[in-house]
Amino acid sequence: MSYSKLIAVVFLPLLLALHVPMTTAANSNLFRDYIGAIFNGVQFSDVPINPKVQFDFILAFVIDYTTATEPPSPTNGQFNIFWQSTVLTPSAVAAIKQNNPNVRVAVSLGGATVNNRPVFFNITSVDSWVQNAVSSLTSIIQQYNLDGIDIDYEQFQADPATFAECIGRLVTTLKSNGVIKFASIAPFDDADVQRHYQALWATYGSVIDYINFQFYAYSSSTTVSQYVNFFNNQIVNYPGGNILASFTTAPTTTSVPIDTALSACQTLQSQGKLYGIFIWAADYSKSQGFKYEIQAQALLANTTSL
Repeated sequence: MSYSKLIAVVFLPLLLALHVPMTTAANSNLFRDYIGAIFNGVQFSDVPINPKVQFDFILAFVIDYTTATEPPSPTNGQFNIFWQSTVLTPSAVAAIKQNNPNVRVAVSLGGATVNNRPVFFNITSVDSWVQNAVSSLTSIIQQYNLDGIDIDYEQFQADPATFAECIGRLVTTLKSNGVIKFASIAPFDDADVQRHYQALWATYGSVIDYINFQFYAYSSSTTVSQYVNFFNNQIVNYPGGNILASFTTAPTTTSVPIDTALSACQTLQSQGKLYGIFIWAADYSKSQGFKYEIQAQALLANTTSL
């Protein structure tokens, strides 16, 4: 008998008898919802909040661009607010957090467009970008009493190593200064996007708490088993990361269907892999009565470590 077989024969029954898990469960009750990008008046208080989940609102977006020029131009880390700040105000943040102890509010950096023009990660130098970003974001985060940031740059005019150094130093500094408690990244399965975010993960993964992977960016023909396989691929791409499943409530015929995503979430939960779910975005969900927010939170509220 081989040594490996001997171990299996002798120790596996003992481990089972002692109920020692063979793998580490990753289920949690984290739910996240982007909000504010569509300018349709959606409020924090519109969204149903299940008290049995950890609920993160993510304001979309702050962007280091200015619209004082046409087309809008990059500002080298000087971030400006581009969410519907007339509705999602500092007092609204304070109220939703006071009324719901399980709610945190974060802000996402970047996004795809500004005034329908593409947003690029574009810097003058690493040092100047980080200095400007730390200063401008600290001001916004403290004004709104925010808890964390999300990184959602999707187009780049800097190489992966430069992106990694800028974002890594930004998150590290904001955390060490006590400005934020958590940070997430929001990649999707595009070769250039993955190169940049995997470079960031390789060098600064220890300061990234969550990965809001945009699984809805896969095609509308995606099956439940394919969704689960895509999820497993990202476990390999971001080893040790807390990867969230996701879907979009936007009116689209090209994204992964919501029912497919929710079924995949049930499968992942049964396998002990469902760390959380995020939705893009509450703005779109408003016209649907937030029914998918309710369903996703109910699934997470029943989470168990398997």
